Amino acid sequence: MWMYVCLHILSKKCSPAIFLHCGLHVMGYTLHMRYLGIDFGSKRVGVALSDESGTLAFPYSVLPNDKTLLSAVEQIVKEQKVKLVVMGESKDFAGKDNLIAKDAEEFRKALEKCTHKKVEYEPEFLTSVQAGRRHGRRQEESRGTGQRARDRKPNDMLDASAAAIILQSYLDRNRQTKV
Repeated sequence: MWMYVCLHILSKKCSPAIFLHCGLHVMGYTLHMRYLGIDFGSKRVGVALSDESGTLAFPYSVLPNDKTLLSAVEQIVKEQKVKLVVMGESKDFAGKDNLIAKDAEEFRKALEKCTHKKVEYEPEFLTSVQAGRRHGRRQEESRGTGQRARDRKPNDMLDASAAAIILQSYLDRNRQTKV
């Protein structure tokens, strides 16, 4: 099929714009592919999206991890025309599954089934901590307010920022392997 696409582009019978939805780079024409990143948590799930060129990741939203999660992510995949989903891999420092790995794997399988999109894992360690540092640490935000640490409201987009870190790591790693 790609030979057919290349021949049409070369013969100028078709505009390369026709093939923009394919998400590939063909004969000097950049064809777009949008990615979705997920930071799966027991209470909240961070969501990030890439730009259309699949180069940069941006925080998108934070969803509650409840019975509406699967349909909410499915809707984002459809609305944003996502071609591939990337989830943070739920492992501890020893490389073993952590407490939410089973739930994350069940969600991954269900998401692949309902969206018909591939869901790949990206290794992640301390992405929420990295996101917190980028947001100026949530502990410092409420310092001096008299709130105890456990009573402080988490930064609304912290989990989405962690998802963006996961997705950016995937995009960077895959760009390096193609160069």
